Amino acid sequence: MITSAQVDQLVDLAMECELTDPIDWGLLSITENQAYQMMASSILDQFEGVKQEEQLMIAMATMTKLLVENFILNLKLKGAENVLKGK
Repeated sequence: MITSAQVDQLVDLAMECELTDPIDWGLLSITENQAYQMMASSILDQFEGVKQEEQLMIAMATMTKLLVENFILNLKLKGAENVLKGK
């Protein structure tokens, strides 16, 4: 069973990453804490019952997918900025 302490620990670790790449939460209808709590709970649910030796590979595959999505999103945003700047 997943505990709130596990969710809180995952949230704390994940939020450390935001220190170098902040999100403008004022543009969203969800709070920072709500988003992190929801995602951390979801991740812990997905890993429940998965063998520990399989968790690392799943985590690395998930991180790779998220990095690719973030990379593409940043390219699109930079493209939009270039259009707005007339480049």
